[in-house]
Amino acid sequence: MIEVRELGRVDYLPTYQAMQDYTAQRGAGTPDALWLCEHPPVFTQGLAGQAGHLLMPGDIPVVQTDRGGQVTYHGPGQVMAYPLLDLRRTGYFVKEYVYRLEEAVIRTLAHYGVTGHRVAGAPGIYVRLDDPRGHAALAQRPQKGSPSSKAPDFTGLGKIAALGVKVSRHCTYHGLALNVAMDLEPYNRINPCGYAGLPTVDLSTMGTAVDWADVAQVLGDKLRAHLSP
Repeated sequence: MIEVRELGRVDYLPTYQAMQDYTAQRGAGTPDALWLCEHPPVFTQGLAGQAGHLLMPGDIPVVQTDRGGQVTYHGPGQVMAYPLLDLRRTGYFVKEYVYRLEEAVIRTLAHYGVTGHRVAGAPGIYVRLDDPRGHAALAQRPQKGSPSSKAPDFTGLGKIAALGVKVSRHCTYHGLALNVAMDLEPYNRINPCGYAGLPTVDLSTMGTAVDWADVAQVLGDKLRAHLSP
């Protein structure tokens, strides 16, 4: 059973510290949890983050984190989902965990009539800029037998959800960000997730007007269903 908590709008740094504390202090009986929230504007750098991907942060703070990945942006109008799971309890490994996170986002977008896609070599969920509701499969989707060293192909796509996870002693923290209705300008100040010029979109720019709380509830329901053992 996953306990879901909606935290509202909370500062990033204390939330990050609370995730670390929850994970460090948990024992065999500690329940799995899912925290849903949004943050005031902040850039976060992953462990592999390169300073060159921060172009001009300006007045937005930058926080170094211990998650995977490069730099990304969090701000109002974005649903943050932080699953705090013991993977030994769930019975699946990290690769499947990431797949399940992405699948929950895809199902959430489908709830609003938007088609989410995976791109080979690039965690996260993407949408077709010219046809966000079309169902045709992407040529650049992950496929068995395709070379993993090939650079991701973002032609015609915008990123609508970012993933960055950490697993410590088989327990997860950090998670995913789904863009609902944001000021997207800060993405111009970085190379999102380390990719120069990668367009970043939200549900609003894809023609779907919906409020944060509604998307948080749907995403929470999908995550709880897909992350359960």
